[in-house]
Amino acid sequence: SLFLFFVFADVSKSYFGMAQHLCVHVCLFSINPVSDMAAEVAGYNDVAKQIIDLAVFGVAQNRSYRRLADFTDTIGNRVSGSRNLDMAIKYMYNAMRKDGLDVHLEPVKIPHWVRGKESAEMLLPRAKSLAILGLGSSVGTPPEGIQAEVLVVQSFEELKQRAGEAEGKIVVFNQPFVSYGETVAYRAYGASEAAKAGAVATLIRSITPLSINSPHTGWQDYQDGVKRIPTACITVEDAELMWRVAQRGQRIVVKLSMEASTLPDADSFNTVAEIKGWQHPEQVVLLSGHLDSWDVGQGAMDDGGGAMISWEALSLIKDLGLRPRRTLRTVLWTAEEQGGIGAQRYYNFHKGNLSNFDLIMESDMGTFAPVALQFSGSGAAQKIMEEVVKLLAPIHTTKLEGHAEGTDISPWMKAGVPGASLHVEDSRYFWYHHSEGDTMTVQDPGDMNLCSALWAVVAFVVADLEDMLPR
Repeated sequence: SLFLFFVFADVSKSYFGMAQHLCVHVCLFSINPVSDMAAEVAGYNDVAKQIIDLAVFGVAQNRSYRRLADFTDTIGNRVSGSRNLDMAIKYMYNAMRKDGLDVHLEPVKIPHWVRGKESAEMLLPRAKSLAILGLGSSVGTPPEGIQAEVLVVQSFEELKQRAGEAEGKIVVFNQPFVSYGETVAYRAYGASEAAKAGAVATLIRSITPLSINSPHTGWQDYQDGVKRIPTACITVEDAELMWRVAQRGQRIVVKLSMEASTLPDADSFNTVAEIKGWQHPEQVVLLSGHLDSWDVGQGAMDDGGGAMISWEALSLIKDLGLRPRRTLRTVLWTAEEQGGIGAQRYYNFHKGNLSNFDLIMESDMGTFAPVALQFSGSGAAQKIMEEVVKLLAPIHTTKLEGHAEGTDISPWMKAGVPGASLHVEDSRYFWYHHSEGDTMTVQDPGDMNLCSALWAVVAFVVADLEDMLPR
């Protein structure tokens, strides 16, 4: 509890000897800001239930799924710089305007890498076609391809130990999957590390815990001052096959052909839709997902679902005739897969208005069944968010976890703006991630209803509270 003391003093002075008479009246009041805050949030129980009922049981049931299916079936995958990404931005701009939202586009220059034709074949010890996906920003091979002996290693440490064997060879990394955050380093830096040892190309075991002979692509980073060599991902099965053959001492020869090239940066846009706040329109609660994908599959899971529930949240609130104190803004980022290019551009353009951003939200780990809301912010803000997620009791998602995550919202959180991300049952996420398997078949309409409801309730309540979340 907080105790406030109000002191009223009545002072009279005697002209003779300056004697002083002091009457002090002390009034003691007690208030409990925690209980008051909890009561304010609890006052949104009925509104939260209306949003949940509309999304899960009402006329909006399965709407986010239908929107995603129409979008991905119509446009397909949407890699940075592609015509498909341009079409996706126009599609969403028109669809959200038709939905009655205020929509505009904010320009961004984005990378334009083109895969081209690619193939790989093991020639020795037997002929076998290898399924590959070139990695983003990779250079291509010469037109005749690269044919070379293979060196198979299981770690960067083993590569260093055997660096003398790598000259003129194709290095195959058969690293075990530990976690995405740890294992992705091989995809990101494998080419440069192999090039330092004199390798002519690299083939990286796909970053996934499960494979059905499916390669997974993704962005990779060349190190400055290091020769750029072609790099692609191969399947878990083929990486393990070559490792077993190498363990027997047999010679492995592979021919690799890649037409990959990098073109000049392309024009693109972040797509922005919003419901203006009635009292503080300059203050913003931002929801987001990224609109681009890789050039395989449909990009339904990564991150079509996150984009759709961020649109759906505004639709649910609009359909109920609700309007929060602050502006609710959905941003569909461009070129996230190339390192959050669109989001960084948005941050650089709007960071001068940092104090007016109340909460930044991102969904980019799939829209499977929701488990919890992840949150990063001050202790005081966390207390408020703990009360907010209690409103999600009807869908059994009242858990608040620490450490919100997301490439696109990380600049804001580093600057001190509270951030939130969606934690879902994501054990299958990396099965399909950046592969041909990322299609609508992965999505479940019931799960998307729940994600949409959670997203809308949290965004609306935070945007409508009397005060912004404390920094």
